[in-house]
Amino acid sequence: MDWTPGGGLSGDIEDRRGSSGGGGGGFGGGGIGIVGFLILLVVSLVTGRNYIGSYLSGHSTSPSSTQQSVPSAGNRPITSESPQEKRAAQLVSWTLDDVQNTWTKLLPTQTGKNYQRSTLVLFRGRTYSGCGTAQSQSGPFYCPADEKVYIDLSFWDELRRLGGSNADFAQAYVIAHELGHHVQDLLGIEGKVRQLSGQNPSERNRLSVDLELQADCFAGVWAHSTAQRNIVHDSDITAGLQAAAAVGDDHIQRLERGTVSPESFTHGSSAQRVGWFRRGFQQGTIAACNTFKFGGAVPPADSAE
Repeated sequence: MDWTPGGGLSGDIEDRRGSSGGGGGGFGGGGIGIVGFLILLVVSLVTGRNYIGSYLSGHSTSPSSTQQSVPSAGNRPITSESPQEKRAAQLVSWTLDDVQNTWTKLLPTQTGKNYQRSTLVLFRGRTYSGCGTAQSQSGPFYCPADEKVYIDLSFWDELRRLGGSNADFAQAYVIAHELGHHVQDLLGIEGKVRQLSGQNPSERNRLSVDLELQADCFAGVWAHSTAQRNIVHDSDITAGLQAAAAVGDDHIQRLERGTVSPESFTHGSSAQRVGWFRRGFQQGTIAACNTFKFGGAVPPADSAE
C-alpha cells in the first residue's frame, strides 16, 4: 500500500495513550478474550452501551491464555513510544483521513446524505467511551453514543495471533471496517438494527452478523477507491482478505474452544467476511452492500444489489 510514514497525527485523532480513562464501571480482573469481545459487541449494538465484563446468556467463554491487560499509562504525557508503535499510529492516522475523505465524496453522491467525520481514540490499556469503559481486550470498536472509534494498537499483535496478516493494508482494513459502522450510524442502519433486536431478541445474532458483514462490505467500498487511485496492489488485497478471514467467527471459535457454533455467530464466518469485503471492493457502491437482503449470504458476483 502506497503511503508515506511521518508527520503529525490527524486532527480527527484523540490520543489518550498518555492518560488513564476510567468511567462507566470497571472490568474486573483478567481479559475476556476475542470470543468474549465478539459476543459483548452484540450487547453494545443492542443497548448502545459497552458491557465489557458481562456475557450474553448462553454464551460461555474463557480468557485467552495469551491475552493480558496492558497497564494504564497514567495521567501523564507519553514518555516512550517504540518506532513500531509510532509507525502504527501514523498508519492509523493516514487510513483514518483517507477513509473519511473517501466517504465525504461517496456518501452524498450515492445516498444524498452528507458525511460527518468521526473521531478515533488511541489508548493504552483502558479508557472511557460513550458506551462505557473501553479496554485493550475489547479490540477496536465503534461507539454510536459518541460516534468515535476506539483502538489500542496492541490489537495488531492479537490479529497476528489469530493468523491474520499484519501488513499495512490488513491494519487499514480494520480501521475501514470500524468507520463502516459510522457510515451505518449516519444512514440510520445501526439504530434500526438496535430497534429490531430489542423487539425480537431471538434475531439479535442474525442481525448482528448482517450489520458486521455490511461494515466489511463498506471497507471494501473504500478499498475500491484506493485501487482506482493506484494506492493498493494485489498483494494488499490479499492481506486484507487474510485479515477478514482471521476474524471470522468460525475461525476464532475453533482456535479458542475447538468447536464451532454457528448459532452463536455475531460477526459472520470467515467465508462470509471475505466474500462481502470482496463484493464491496469489486463493485464500489453502498447499494452492493445490502447484507440484510441476502441474510449474510454473498450474492452472485454479477448481482447489482
